[in-house]
Amino acid sequence: MTEGAGGMTEAAEPGDGEAAGRGPAEGAADHRGNGAVVTDHGGGVQSIRVPIPDSPLGHTRVHVLDTDRGPVLIDTGWDDPASWDVLTSGLRAAGTAVEEVTGVVITHHHPDHHGLSGRVREASGAWLAMHPADTEIVRGSRRTSPADWYGYLTDRLGQAGAPEEHLARLRAAARPAPSGPPPPQYRAALPDREIVPDELLDLPGRRLRAIWTPGHTPGHVCLHLEENHPARLPGRGRLFSGDHLLPGISPHIGLYEELLGPADGGASHGAAGSDAGADPLGDYLRSLERVARLAPAEVLPAHEHTFTGAAGRVRELLDHHARRLRGLLVLLGEPLTVWETAERMEWNRPWERIPFDSRNIAVAEAAAHLRRLIRLGLVETVPGEPVRYAGMAV
Repeated sequence: MTEGAGGMTEAAEPGDGEAAGRGPAEGAADHRGNGAVVTDHGGGVQSIRVPIPDSPLGHTRVHVLDTDRGPVLIDTGWDDPASWDVLTSGLRAAGTAVEEVTGVVITHHHPDHHGLSGRVREASGAWLAMHPADTEIVRGSRRTSPADWYGYLTDRLGQAGAPEEHLARLRAAARPAPSGPPPPQYRAALPDREIVPDELLDLPGRRLRAIWTPGHTPGHVCLHLEENHPARLPGRGRLFSGDHLLPGISPHIGLYEELLGPADGGASHGAAGSDAGADPLGDYLRSLERVARLAPAEVLPAHEHTFTGAAGRVRELLDHHARRLRGLLVLLGEPLTVWETAERMEWNRPWERIPFDSRNIAVAEAAAHLRRLIRLGLVETVPGEPVRYAGMAV
């Protein structure tokens, strides 16, 4: 979800983090062990803050769930030696060890969530479970070289209207790299179990139900722990929300084709398309409403901190995207390319200060918003090279 790791957060909305119940939930206790910060959330749930190298988010919260067969992890963190050391020392501080882990449930395929899953499986023999839509992305990334990926991205951004100076840097990045291990996203472990939406996972002694929440990725899942809250907070159990629902930031929503890449023929799709491809932003908004209906007592996200008031946070995010779409319609009073649209959108910093790689992510997000407006019948394509988009008279 982080910049450089598959996502870019949008501009924070005024009042984010100030709504009632949105602060860290009561009752959790932190303790430290060999550099790892471990939080005991009660009721057989702990979390370890596993660092993400060079990321403003700082860490991924890897949750440790006690079961009658042994500990199960929810996500594993970024594949980096320092991150591995923190994960393993954190498990010891939590009263267990990596060798005792029996399973890993992966909320989505991004490397700050799935990166260390292979090492955990090698150390413990644990099973790895993921939604099949994200498993397909992992499979595709494993057969795509970095050079092929950058070549594909150059074509996609050319279709989006990126300037030549931006494309030139991508072409340079597409040149074969010196020998050495590929980046984490190209060596991710293949899961060996499939997460089935709406079904309970096979975790003896626990009731953990998979909730399919596409949007951030096509196979993102939240996990609903259908047990009484240990502090008796009002609501229905606890929700491990991955990147879907965060207390202070909005997750990146781009086009699914951008995730599939050249190995899966993604380049055949237009930059935002008219009917081509899925509607990730529409998926995300519908998924948010579903999570609100669950009414969990507490949300345990993969970043930032635990919080209560899920329905209020969902409403903030729905309102945020509604305002964003309305703003886009104003911009599209004149035909714009996807790149020009991204330049004019509001981000968490001015466009000229957005780093090179993050601009690629911003363009994918702009394309997802354009596709939502096309699906709503509010925007049409203007043929040309590159394609432009314009608001429709209503």
